[in-house]
Amino acid sequence: MDQELSVSKTKRKQRMHELQALGETLTRLSEAQLAALAIPESLRDAVREAKRIRSFEAQRRQIQYIGRLMREVDDGLIREQLAMWQGSAARHTAWLHTVERWRARLIESDAALTEIKRAYPAADTGRLRALARNVRIERETGKPPRAFRALFQELKRLIPAPDIGDPSHAG
Repeated sequence: MDQELSVSKTKRKQRMHELQALGETLTRLSEAQLAALAIPESLRDAVREAKRIRSFEAQRRQIQYIGRLMREVDDGLIREQLAMWQGSAARHTAWLHTVERWRARLIESDAALTEIKRAYPAADTGRLRALARNVRIERETGKPPRAFRALFQELKRLIPAPDIGDPSHAG
């Protein structure tokens, strides 16, 4: 109690605003992510309620309430989990960009087939060549991009995805 009184009012308000901001971040999590957090049920319920509220003023009051509830939890653990999920999402996005770059290279030139075979020995170059050729034909004739999507799916199976620990990626 003495320690709390020795902290200036400005510092206490700053801490309160930080907890409210963290609480607001919790309202943007998926249901799976929210369930995965080690937080009290009362806080989880308050976050779910904030997601349902549409009125700006009611939402603001609910975020303040969440901030008050956050004073009773270890926000460091929550911040660590959020940072881990953010890093997982970044790795997943980088992997998807890698797959997209390979797709673009294969469509652009058959020479990329040797490179992909070197990088991924399990690659079925015949299938990749046929899909890339079909993409070029689709583009020339203005057909729907079926082969374009199929090539992407084939590359997703070929290129190993990063290990994702985020429950929102499950399923």
